[in-house]
Amino acid sequence: MKKVIALLSIAGLLTFMNLNSVSAQDKNAEATNDTAKATTEQVEEQAAAPSVEQTVTEEVVETKSFHQVLKEKYIQGGAGWMTPVLLCLIFGMALVIERVLYLNMATTNIKKLLTGIEDNVAKGDYEGAKELCRNTRGPVASIFYQGLDRVDEGLENVEKAITSYGGVQMARLESNLTWIALFIALAPSFGFLGTVIGMVQAFDDIEAAGDISPTVVAGGMKVALLTTVFGLIVAIILQIFYNYIVSKIESLVNQMEDSSITFMDILVKYKR
Repeated sequence: MKKVIALLSIAGLLTFMNLNSVSAQDKNAEATNDTAKATTEQVEEQAAAPSVEQTVTEEVVETKSFHQVLKEKYIQGGAGWMTPVLLCLIFGMALVIERVLYLNMATTNIKKLLTGIEDNVAKGDYEGAKELCRNTRGPVASIFYQGLDRVDEGLENVEKAITSYGGVQMARLESNLTWIALFIALAPSFGFLGTVIGMVQAFDDIEAAGDISPTVVAGGMKVALLTTVFGLIVAIILQIFYNYIVSKIESLVNQMEDSSITFMDILVKYKR
């Protein structure tokens, strides 16, 4: 009986020792897995997190203003060919601003002007109508003044004066448009010329190096193409303003023609 109890005790002790060993192995395995997982997460975090050098570089890049980037590209493109493109932009925009201001000042409240002229003409006060035209800015008022100034010579002469002076006013409205169109054409032309010469210089560098290096080719082509990019940008900007000016002129011309017909109707109605 004592032997049986001793054997059972030994078996229980061995079983307990095995269970402890398995538990310890499981804990070690879990600890190993946790360690490996932590190491993997740390490696992933290190891989995902940018290095100090990259962060500093990105901060330096982000702190560059648009003006600084534009200046760098201007220098890379070469001042010899970028300067003519820049001059096209400066002179073109100066003419655009002048035309826009002139056309805005030439805009007149046609309905109010015709109403005032009709009131004066109905009373026979042609001098008052002319004074109203003198005090009103714009080509339409100038045309009406020329017509009123010849009202004593007959309606036929009035119509001829309106037609002739209308052509003069149209020429004034279209002044400087040819120069703006010239700068629109010159800007990309200078850009293309700079690109061609830059490509020739790039091939000269390749010939001097004795080998077709991607760095030499890419660098030379980038510098060469910058002039074309800037030239096209200048041409696009000026072209947008040019189309706006043309549409504004067309609107004013239509007003001149319509109001001239109404003006003649007023003179025919009240002419004595």
